[in-house]
Amino acid sequence: MLKQRVITALVLVALLLPAIFAAHAEPLAGLTLVLIAAGAWEWGRLNGLAMRGALRVAAVCLTLCLFTWSAAWAYRVPALLWPLTGAFWVLAGAWLLRHGLQGWPTVSRALRLVAGVVALWLTWLAMYQAKVIGINFLLSLLFLVWMADIAAYFSGRTWGRRKLAVAISPGKSWEGVWGGMVGVLLMAFAWVWVDTQWAMDSPSLFTQLQVRGWPFMVLATVFLVAMSVVGDLVESLVKRSAGMKDSSQLLPGHGGVLDRVDALLPTLPLALMLVQSL
Repeated sequence: MLKQRVITALVLVALLLPAIFAAHAEPLAGLTLVLIAAGAWEWGRLNGLAMRGALRVAAVCLTLCLFTWSAAWAYRVPALLWPLTGAFWVLAGAWLLRHGLQGWPTVSRALRLVAGVVALWLTWLAMYQAKVIGINFLLSLLFLVWMADIAAYFSGRTWGRRKLAVAISPGKSWEGVWGGMVGVLLMAFAWVWVDTQWAMDSPSLFTQLQVRGWPFMVLATVFLVAMSVVGDLVESLVKRSAGMKDSSQLLPGHGGVLDRVDALLPTLPLALMLVQSL
């Protein structure tokens, strides 16, 4: 299992790094388009569709992405798109976590499929736009989620006592959440300092948030970390409702695409919402 995880991780890094550091955003858009379509296929399977039905879901998501690509939305996103997406994630995430495993089956499958496809499409668009803004900005978004996950893992293993959501994800603890927030805040302060010392291609997320003052940067960063946890918990809820441990086995040793991007689903659009409001 460890060997599979390492090999898969090295392949993903070998594919993603050149796209992230490419001079233009289109290579990353094309690569992530494949991953998002695969995630949409997983979403169809998690919601009880057979292979053909899940492939149709992937095709719909792919079509949405290609439409917005051809319309150049990554360069001129409609003004209300990110605020509406942010409001959806906050309200839907709160409802799902409040009602838990019992609430998910009460949502019609058609609504679940539409919501999942739209969420994946908007995540792809947010990733694309973040790359258009700049490499430093995109990396700060990605590292926010990665640092939150890593710091939460180690702090949870070291100090974890109080469970966060036993029925949904028994391994997560409140101590892990607080540790993740502290880890990201320390990184955010360091990133703002680095931005002042070296010429970057773009201001990082944290530097843009800091324009409104340090208190705003801290509150916005904590909010984004909290929403990354919501994305993780929502995907765990859906998997448990479907009786599945992983969203698929497309990434050997890592599970599926949704298992790797779940925390990004709310975080990327919400970060762009915050930056757009500045």
